[in-house]
Amino acid sequence: MAKHAILSASGASRWLACTPSARLEQNYPNSTSDFAREGTLSHELGELTLQKELKLISTRKYNSEVKKIQANELYTADMPDYVDIYVDTCMEKVAEAKAKTPDAVISLEQRLNFSRWVPEGFGTGDMVVIADGTIEIIDLKYGKGVPVSAIGNKQMRLYALGAIAEYEFLYDIENVKMTIIQPRLDSISTDEIKAEDLLRWAEEELKPKAELAFKGEGEFCAGDHCGFCRAKAVCKARADKNMELAKYEFKESTLLEKEEIADILGKVKEFTKWAKDIEDYALQEALNGAEFPGWKVVEGRSNRKWTNEDKIGEILLGQGFLENIIYTKKLTGITNMETAIGKKEVVRLLGDYIEKPQGKPVLVVETDKRDVFNAAEADFK
Repeated sequence: MAKHAILSASGASRWLACTPSARLEQNYPNSTSDFAREGTLSHELGELTLQKELKLISTRKYNSEVKKIQANELYTADMPDYVDIYVDTCMEKVAEAKAKTPDAVISLEQRLNFSRWVPEGFGTGDMVVIADGTIEIIDLKYGKGVPVSAIGNKQMRLYALGAIAEYEFLYDIENVKMTIIQPRLDSISTDEIKAEDLLRWAEEELKPKAELAFKGEGEFCAGDHCGFCRAKAVCKARADKNMELAKYEFKESTLLEKEEIADILGKVKEFTKWAKDIEDYALQEALNGAEFPGWKVVEGRSNRKWTNEDKIGEILLGQGFLENIIYTKKLTGITNMETAIGKKEVVRLLGDYIEKPQGKPVLVVETDKRDVFNAAEADFK
């Protein structure tokens, strides 16, 4: 089994903001999910395709390994389409680098050690490119649930530090670029920083906090970074932060002021997530024998279903019922169609018959990158 760093690069935004969380998490199991396994599979396909494009493996070897990936239950027809976006972007980076430096360094899935600043710290860079005094770290994010930006991204900074530590004795590195490719959200973002500025950040901010985190010391601090923390359901600091909403129960005024509504809007999403995390945790613990005063586990509602649809159809048709009464047909959705036959095929064959209507209005923070909602009624007025 692969060793996992206590202070992982992927969790850096969390343990930098809440230094005791890394040690606290060790008391709770590190579960995985189909989403994580799907991400791993897409990375394997991406690395394999890049190896072929860079002529590091033969076409025969590539085809043989791809068949193994296609046999995985999590493989879908649209996965190559999305992975190709990552591969094409990487190959563009390689071409740019070689145009500047013919012997540019190209490395795939490289182990990056940043333990100079983070105790026992290491990670794996999807692609590292070095050319003309610049080192670039490129990372594939296959998930589509949460947009991830490279701007100020702590995980990418740690990878970059590991790359500097690996290559600084061979190359004069002045600039650092960090690119995150999230193809299923059509997102490619890049951050750039001077190597000396990154190293200064590492010494002045990263190293002191990493030392605290490794010891399990410092102050607990709840925030957006709690989302993937394994202790999120039972953390008292997170509970205290979310219970701030309770103060509105004791307001003397009959109506909330707009400023108060804005304050609540900023907290209610996290509050809802926190409540759901507690509910999920309590259910799992109860199933394992734990008791929570006033609560019990019961069987939830379920819907009836046929056990053998073919047999049901045979019986009803035999009794003279019409086929259009007992069977219904409906075209599957666009996303399911892309998964079934591939995104490129959907565009090629069906692109002329796809439209994207205006989305429903959603209230978000001012920093959201989307344009202000423009209702048709407002235009008319």
